[in-house]
Amino acid sequence: MEARDPEIQKELAATLQARGELGAEYESVLIESFLEKVEQRLDTTLDRRVRRQLAEQQMTNARGARPAQPETFGERYALGIVSLILAVPLSAIGVVNAGIEGLVVAWLGIVGVNAFQAARGGGLFRGREERARSGWKD
Repeated sequence: MEARDPEIQKELAATLQARGELGAEYESVLIESFLEKVEQRLDTTLDRRVRRQLAEQQMTNARGARPAQPETFGERYALGIVSLILAVPLSAIGVVNAGIEGLVVAWLGIVGVNAFQAARGGGLFRGREERARSGWKD
């Protein structure tokens, strides 16, 4: 439904004209009638949009493409946060056992894991969610 729907504007004009002719005692009945027509129009528009969106999703699924999924905070930042938390003990272990070379190796490992995760799209838990949606049990 557009912001300036001509049918709704006609209905409103007719309702206002009828109110002027019939008087204030019929105002609530006229308003209820107008609101029912607006509600029907909104329902029709919403149904059309929902059917269109469902058809698009079915076409996407039929083509085998992955539907777009919004990233959540946990998916996007979980590995980075865990990496930073584990960086302190890994750095300490690397320095104690191999000196500065151990520290460099630990940090190269941390950066490598995070770079790999970022390069593959960041969907850390996406495989588990897809199995859950398909009904597959781990």
